[in-house]
Amino acid sequence: MKYKKIGDVLILDKNYPDEDFEELSKKHHVKTIMKIDHIQGTKREPVYKVLYGEETETVNKENGCLFKLDLSKVMWSKGNNNERLRIAQLVGDGETVIDMFAGIGYFSIPIGVHANAREVISIEINPNSYHFLCENIKLNKLDNITPVLGDCMVETPKYNADRIIMGYVKTTHHYLKVAIDSLNEGGILHYHETVPEKLMNSRPIERIISEAGNRPVELLKINKIKKYSPGVWHVVIDARID
Repeated sequence: MKYKKIGDVLILDKNYPDEDFEELSKKHHVKTIMKIDHIQGTKREPVYKVLYGEETETVNKENGCLFKLDLSKVMWSKGNNNERLRIAQLVGDGETVIDMFAGIGYFSIPIGVHANAREVISIEINPNSYHFLCENIKLNKLDNITPVLGDCMVETPKYNADRIIMGYVKTTHHYLKVAIDSLNEGGILHYHETVPEKLMNSRPIERIISEAGNRPVELLKINKIKKYSPGVWHVVIDARID
Protein backbone atom coordinates (compact mmCIF):
# COMPACT_ATOMS: atom_id res chain seq x y z
CA MET A 1 0.00 0.00 0.00
CA LYS A 2 1.30 3.42 -0.96
CA TYR A 3 0.42 6.35 1.27
CA LYS A 4 1.69 9.62 2.68
CA LYS A 5 1.00 11.01 6.11
CA ILE A 6 0.32 14.73 6.36
CA GLY A 7 -0.14 15.80 9.96
CA ASP A 8 -2.75 13.40 11.31
CA VAL A 9 -4.32 12.68 7.90
CA LEU A 10 -3.35 9.67 5.80
CA ILE A 11 -3.50 10.02 2.00
CA LEU A 12 -3.80 6.74 0.07
CA ASP A 13 -2.83 6.38 -3.58
CA LYS A 14 -6.08 4.49 -4.33
CA ASN A 15 -9.27 3.36 -2.60
CA TYR A 16 -8.33 -0.10 -1.22
CA PRO A 17 -12.03 -1.09 -0.77
CA ASP A 18 -11.24 -4.17 1.38
CA GLU A 19 -9.06 -2.26 3.83
CA ASP A 20 -10.07 -1.94 7.50
CA PHE A 21 -9.75 1.85 7.67
CA GLU A 22 -10.42 2.04 11.40
CA GLU A 23 -7.55 -0.34 12.06
CA LEU A 24 -5.38 1.56 9.57
CA SER A 25 -6.10 4.83 11.34
CA LYS A 26 -4.98 3.32 14.66
CA LYS A 27 -1.83 1.87 13.11
CA HIS A 28 -0.74 5.23 11.68
CA HIS A 29 -2.19 7.40 14.48
CA VAL A 30 -4.39 9.46 12.16
CA LYS A 31 -7.93 10.85 12.49
CA THR A 32 -8.81 10.84 8.78
CA ILE A 33 -7.98 8.77 5.71
CA MET A 34 -8.40 10.28 2.24
CA LYS A 35 -7.70 9.69 -1.41
CA ILE A 36 -6.72 12.68 -3.55
CA ASP A 37 -7.69 11.87 -7.14
CA HIS A 38 -5.96 14.87 -8.69
CA ILE A 39 -5.32 18.59 -8.36
CA GLN A 40 -7.26 20.78 -10.78
CA GLY A 41 -7.14 24.30 -12.17
CA THR A 42 -4.92 27.31 -11.65
CA LYS A 43 -6.08 27.48 -8.03
CA ARG A 44 -4.67 23.96 -7.46
CA GLU A 45 -7.80 22.59 -5.81
CA PRO A 46 -7.96 18.90 -4.81
CA VAL A 47 -10.54 16.43 -6.10
CA TYR A 48 -10.79 14.04 -3.19
CA LYS A 49 -12.69 11.31 -1.35
CA VAL A 50 -12.80 10.84 2.42
CA LEU A 51 -12.46 7.13 3.20
CA TYR A 52 -12.47 7.32 7.00
CA GLY A 53 -13.16 10.06 9.53
CA GLU A 54 -14.44 13.56 8.86
CA GLU A 55 -11.92 16.25 9.74
CA THR A 56 -9.64 17.23 6.85
CA GLU A 57 -7.85 20.14 8.51
CA THR A 58 -4.51 19.34 10.11
CA VAL A 59 -1.11 20.75 11.02
CA ASN A 60 1.93 19.25 9.32
CA LYS A 61 5.47 19.72 10.62
CA GLU A 62 8.30 19.77 8.08
CA ASN A 63 11.87 21.04 8.30
CA GLY A 64 11.14 22.74 11.62
CA CYS A 65 8.13 24.61 10.16
CA LEU A 66 4.43 24.28 10.95
CA PHE A 67 1.86 24.21 8.15
CA LYS A 68 -1.85 24.34 8.88
CA LEU A 69 -3.98 23.25 5.93
CA ASP A 70 -7.27 21.67 4.92
CA LEU A 71 -6.58 18.82 2.53
CA SER A 72 -10.09 19.06 1.07
CA LYS A 73 -9.36 22.63 -0.04
CA VAL A 74 -5.63 22.99 -0.76
CA MET A 75 -2.82 20.84 -2.10
CA TRP A 76 0.26 19.51 -0.35
CA SER A 77 3.23 18.14 -2.28
CA LYS A 78 5.22 15.98 0.11
CA GLY A 79 7.88 15.19 -2.50
CA ASN A 80 9.15 18.79 -2.57
CA ASN A 81 10.30 19.01 1.06
CA ASN A 82 14.03 18.91 0.24
CA GLU A 83 13.60 21.65 -2.37
CA ARG A 84 11.75 23.87 0.09
CA LEU A 85 14.61 23.62 2.56
CA ARG A 86 17.25 24.05 -0.18
CA ILE A 87 15.78 27.37 -1.26
CA ALA A 88 15.55 28.63 2.32
CA GLN A 89 19.24 27.86 2.80
CA LEU A 90 20.16 29.82 -0.36
CA VAL A 91 18.44 33.06 0.69
CA GLY A 92 20.99 35.65 1.79
CA ASP A 93 20.73 38.11 4.65
CA GLY A 94 18.66 41.15 3.82
CA GLU A 95 17.28 39.82 0.54
CA THR A 96 13.84 40.74 -0.75
CA VAL A 97 12.13 37.62 -2.09
CA ILE A 98 8.99 37.24 -4.20
CA ASP A 99 7.29 33.87 -3.82
CA MET A 100 4.98 33.49 -6.81
CA PHE A 101 2.21 30.87 -6.54
CA ALA A 102 2.91 30.87 -2.79
CA GLY A 103 0.09 28.51 -1.78
CA ILE A 104 -0.04 28.04 1.98
CA GLY A 105 3.58 29.17 2.27
CA TYR A 106 5.43 26.07 1.05
CA PHE A 107 8.56 28.14 0.30
CA SER A 108 7.76 31.36 2.19
CA ILE A 109 7.48 29.77 5.62
CA PRO A 110 10.84 27.90 5.48
CA ILE A 111 12.50 31.11 4.29
CA GLY A 112 10.93 32.98 7.19
CA VAL A 113 12.03 30.32 9.69
CA HIS A 114 15.51 29.47 8.40
CA ALA A 115 16.75 32.59 6.57
CA ASN A 116 17.20 36.25 7.37
CA ALA A 117 15.38 37.86 4.45
CA ARG A 118 14.37 41.51 4.68
CA GLU A 119 10.95 40.69 3.24
CA VAL A 120 9.17 37.81 1.53
CA ILE A 121 6.28 38.89 -0.71
CA SER A 122 4.01 35.84 -1.03
CA ILE A 123 1.47 35.98 -3.88
CA GLU A 124 -1.42 33.51 -4.03
CA ILE A 125 -4.62 33.51 -6.09
CA ASN A 126 -6.64 30.85 -4.22
CA PRO A 127 -8.54 32.41 -1.27
CA ASN A 128 -8.41 29.13 0.68
CA SER A 129 -4.64 28.82 0.25
CA TYR A 130 -4.23 32.51 1.07
CA HIS A 131 -6.20 31.97 4.29
CA PHE A 132 -3.83 29.21 5.40
CA LEU A 133 -0.81 31.24 4.25
CA CYS A 134 -1.86 33.96 6.69
CA GLU A 135 -2.54 31.35 9.39
CA ASN A 136 0.92 29.82 8.90
CA ILE A 137 2.65 33.18 9.12
CA LYS A 138 1.03 33.61 12.55
CA LEU A 139 1.56 29.97 13.56
CA ASN A 140 5.31 30.26 12.93
CA LYS A 141 5.46 33.74 14.52
CA LEU A 142 6.98 35.42 11.46
CA ASP A 143 6.98 39.16 10.84
CA ASN A 144 8.84 39.52 7.52
CA ILE A 145 6.31 37.84 5.19
CA THR A 146 3.79 39.99 3.31
CA PRO A 147 0.87 37.89 1.97
CA VAL A 148 -0.79 39.15 -1.22
CA LEU A 149 -4.09 37.75 -2.52
CA GLY A 150 -4.17 37.97 -6.30
CA ASP A 151 -2.96 36.81 -9.69
CA CYS A 152 0.85 36.64 -10.04
CA MET A 153 0.57 38.14 -13.53
CA VAL A 154 -1.00 41.26 -12.04
CA GLU A 155 0.69 41.48 -8.64
CA THR A 156 4.32 40.57 -9.38
CA PRO A 157 5.09 43.73 -11.46
CA LYS A 158 4.23 45.86 -8.42
CA TYR A 159 7.41 44.70 -6.65
CA ASN A 160 11.14 44.25 -7.15
CA ALA A 161 13.19 41.47 -5.61
CA ASP A 162 16.66 39.97 -5.29
CA ARG A 163 15.25 36.46 -5.64
CA ILE A 164 12.03 35.12 -7.19
CA ILE A 165 10.58 31.64 -6.70
CA MET A 166 8.23 30.25 -9.35
CA GLY A 167 7.09 27.10 -7.54
CA TYR A 168 4.38 25.99 -9.95
CA VAL A 169 4.81 23.62 -12.89
CA LYS A 170 1.80 24.08 -15.17
CA THR A 171 2.05 26.97 -17.66
CA THR A 172 4.70 28.59 -15.44
CA HIS A 173 6.64 29.75 -18.50
CA HIS A 174 3.82 32.18 -19.31
CA TYR A 175 4.81 34.10 -16.17
CA LEU A 176 8.55 34.25 -16.89
CA LYS A 177 8.58 37.78 -18.33
CA VAL A 178 6.79 39.40 -15.37
CA ALA A 179 9.12 37.52 -13.01
CA ILE A 180 12.31 38.54 -14.83
CA ASP A 181 11.14 42.14 -15.15
CA SER A 182 10.72 42.26 -11.36
CA LEU A 183 14.21 40.88 -10.63
CA ASN A 184 16.89 43.33 -9.54
CA GLU A 185 20.16 43.29 -11.45
CA GLY A 186 22.04 40.12 -10.53
CA GLY A 187 18.88 38.63 -9.02
CA ILE A 188 18.26 34.88 -8.81
CA LEU A 189 15.33 33.10 -10.43
CA HIS A 190 14.12 29.65 -9.30
CA TYR A 191 11.95 28.49 -12.18
CA HIS A 192 9.96 25.24 -11.96
CA GLU A 193 8.95 23.27 -15.04
CA THR A 194 7.87 19.77 -16.04
CA VAL A 195 10.00 18.77 -18.99
CA PRO A 196 10.76 15.63 -21.04
CA GLU A 197 14.10 14.21 -19.92
CA LYS A 198 15.66 14.68 -23.36
CA LEU A 199 14.85 18.43 -23.23
CA MET A 200 15.86 18.95 -19.60
CA ASN A 201 19.16 20.65 -20.38
CA SER A 202 17.79 22.89 -23.11
CA ARG A 203 14.11 23.91 -23.04
CA PRO A 204 13.80 25.49 -19.56
CA ILE A 205 16.92 27.66 -19.81
CA GLU A 206 16.09 28.60 -23.42
CA ARG A 207 12.71 29.86 -22.23
CA ILE A 208 14.38 31.97 -19.56
CA ILE A 209 16.90 33.42 -22.03
CA SER A 210 14.13 34.22 -24.51
CA GLU A 211 12.10 36.17 -21.95
CA ALA A 212 15.15 37.92 -20.48
CA GLY A 213 15.66 39.83 -23.75
CA ASN A 214 18.96 41.73 -23.61
CA ARG A 215 19.64 40.85 -19.97
CA PRO A 216 22.45 38.26 -19.63
CA VAL A 217 21.42 34.94 -18.07
CA GLU A 218 23.78 32.70 -16.10
CA LEU A 219 22.65 29.11 -15.50
CA LEU A 220 23.56 28.17 -11.93
CA LYS A 221 21.93 24.77 -11.52
CA ILE A 222 19.35 22.36 -12.91
CA ASN A 223 17.83 20.61 -9.90
CA LYS A 224 15.81 17.44 -10.50
CA ILE A 225 12.93 17.22 -8.01
CA LYS A 226 11.06 14.06 -8.96
CA LYS A 227 9.56 12.09 -11.84
CA TYR A 228 6.34 13.78 -12.93
CA SER A 229 5.24 11.09 -15.37
CA PRO A 230 7.04 8.49 -17.52
CA GLY A 231 9.94 10.24 -19.23
CA VAL A 232 9.04 13.63 -17.73
CA TRP A 233 10.78 15.33 -14.80
CA HIS A 234 9.85 18.15 -12.47
CA VAL A 235 12.97 20.35 -12.47
CA VAL A 236 14.01 23.68 -10.98
CA ILE A 237 16.30 26.02 -12.88
CA ASP A 238 18.44 28.35 -10.78
CA ALA A 239 19.52 31.26 -12.96
CA ARG A 240 21.12 34.67 -12.32
CA ILE A 241 19.70 37.51 -14.39
CA ASP A 242 22.16 40.41 -14.82
